[in-house]
Amino acid sequence: MTNKITIRDAELRDAGRILEIYTYYVKNTAITFEYDVPSLDEFRARMSNTMKKYPYLVIEQNGVICGYAYAGVFKARAAYDWACEMTVYIAHDSLKLGLGRKIYEALEAALEKMGILNLYACVAYPQCDDEYLTDNSYKFHEHLGFAKTGEFHKCGYKFGRWYDMVWMEKFIGEHNSDQKTVKCYPSIK
Repeated sequence: MTNKITIRDAELRDAGRILEIYTYYVKNTAITFEYDVPSLDEFRARMSNTMKKYPYLVIEQNGVICGYAYAGVFKARAAYDWACEMTVYIAHDSLKLGLGRKIYEALEAALEKMGILNLYACVAYPQCDDEYLTDNSYKFHEHLGFAKTGEFHKCGYKFGRWYDMVWMEKFIGEHNSDQKTVKCYPSIK
């Protein structure tokens, strides 16, 4: 059987499957500090809001969505327009297949076309690995060229434990004194 990998723009009709992937992480991990699984309507609204400006991608393996990645506002002020935060989730039964790298690289390429210069990732970080959180996300970002820029200690409480949070950064463009305006993703497709 051919193993066909496809990366495409997410559509709101994909929200059910994307939420299914996210639900695992909410219920079983401290990768997200969210306690409750959002409703499908809330999740669609989140997707719709992101899609107004930023890419929201899915990765499919043989026609089945196995993960998603998107970018979002780093800070809601005009001076921060050249920076964004990135997020990726891969279905828990599709990990270690290289899908995370593929979709993150596609997201980075789309952001570069928009004129984004700085990529940020907010990563939950364990003081020591446990059944809810390991340092895999940190190592994943580090492997893709992100560097740690800050750490907040014991700022996330989930499953009766305190977790740290690490901010990571990657530059993908040249910072000029006459920087061009960032384009919205829908307009560059």
